[in-house]
Amino acid sequence: MKKLHEFSKAFLGCAIFSAVVIAAGITGFFVKGINWGLDFQPGLIEEVRIASPAMSLSYSGSAKVDAELSATGFDLVITGVGEKETKSFAFGQYSTISALADALKSVEGISAEVLSSGDADCYSIFTNSAVSAVLGKEPYFLYVPDAASTVTVEDVRTAVTSAAVQVKELGSETERSFQVRAKISGDEVSSQELQRKITGDIQNKFGKDNVAIVRTDFVGSTFSSDLAWKSILLAVATLFLIWVYATIRFHWDFALGAIIALVHDCLILFTFIIWFQLEFTTTTLAAVLTIFGYSINATVVILDRVRENMKSMDAVKFNDILDRSLSDTLTRSVITTITTMFASLSLWIFTSGSISVFALVLTIGLISGCYSSIFISSGFISWARRKWDPKDPVHVRPRKTVRPSFATPVSV
Repeated sequence: MKKLHEFSKAFLGCAIFSAVVIAAGITGFFVKGINWGLDFQPGLIEEVRIASPAMSLSYSGSAKVDAELSATGFDLVITGVGEKETKSFAFGQYSTISALADALKSVEGISAEVLSSGDADCYSIFTNSAVSAVLGKEPYFLYVPDAASTVTVEDVRTAVTSAAVQVKELGSETERSFQVRAKISGDEVSSQELQRKITGDIQNKFGKDNVAIVRTDFVGSTFSSDLAWKSILLAVATLFLIWVYATIRFHWDFALGAIIALVHDCLILFTFIIWFQLEFTTTTLAAVLTIFGYSINATVVILDRVRENMKSMDAVKFNDILDRSLSDTLTRSVITTITTMFASLSLWIFTSGSISVFALVLTIGLISGCYSSIFISSGFISWARRKWDPKDPVHVRPRKTVRPSFATPVSV
C-alpha cells in the first residue's frame, strides 16, 4: 500500500493562499488592467524590420511581372497578352543573394542589382508588404536580416511620436523585428491615416528604403467586442457542460468541487496574465480552455479513486478517504504534469510571439491545475460533506443484508 499523506491538513491553508492570489489578481485588474490583444479591441498592428536593401529589382518590358516570395523560393509571374508564365528560382539551387541576382538577370527585361550582403542566405529574404509587388521601373527591394544593425526597441519608440502606440521587440538578435501596436477609435479612414503616420515616422527616422513592413492587421470595434462576448460565453458554456457531466457521473458536491477548481485555475491564470501584462489574444484564450480540459481530467481521476475508496473503506472519516485517494493518485498527477510541462516549456523557450505566450500560460495552468485538483477541489468537497452530509464526520459503507433462511431442514 502506498504511503498515506495527510493532504487534508493543508486544505484550509491552500484555500487562504489561493484567495490571496486571486484577490491580488482582482486588484491588478483595476490597477493595471488586461493587456488586450488586437483580437479583442479595435486597433492597428504592424510588424516592422529595419535593414538595408540587399537587392534591387526593376523591369523595363511591356508585360506585367509580379514578384512572389515563398519559404523555398522566389517566383516571377509574367502576364502578357493572352499568356501567363511563371519562372521559379528555388533557394536550394540559388542559395545566395548574388546567385539569385545572376539568375534573375536571365529573364528578359529584368534588372537585378546586389546592393549589400551578396553572400547572405536566400532563405532569410523578406520584402516590404506595403510596396506593390508588380515590378516596374521603380526599384523593388529584397531584404535580408542585418546582423550588424544597432537599432533597438527604444530607437523605434523614439521615432513614433504618437502617445497611443506601443512598441515591442520580437525575434532573436539576428532576426529582430518590431511590433508596433496602436489603439484606434474611429472608422477605417482614421486607421489608414494612423498607419501612414506611424510608417512615415519610422521611415523619417531610419530612411524610407531601410524600413520593411512585414505584416499589417486591423480589427474593427464591432468585431472585437463581438469576439470578446463570444469568448466569455464559450468559457461559461464549457464550465456548465463539465458541471453537468460531473453531476451525472459523481455526486453534486463532487461536481461543484470540480467546477470550483476550474474557476480557480482560470482566475489564477488571469492573475498571472494581468500582473505580467501578457497580451491576451485568441491564442491565450486557447491556452485557458486547454487548461480546462487538463484540469478536469486530473480532477476526475482523483474523484474516481474517492468513489472507489468510499465503497471499500469502512467507518472512517471522509477526510481519511480523501487522503488515501490523493495519496494513491499523487504519482500519476505529478508525473502527468511534469511530462506535459516538458513540451510547454520547450515551446516557451524556443519560440517567440503568440506561441511563446501560449506556452507560458499553458505551463502556469498545468501547475495550477495539478494544485487545484489536489487541494482546492478536494478541500471544497471535504467542507461540503461536513456541512451537509449527516454521515460525516464518519463515512459508513453500506453493507449487504443477509436474509435468514426459513427452509425446512431435511432429515437424513
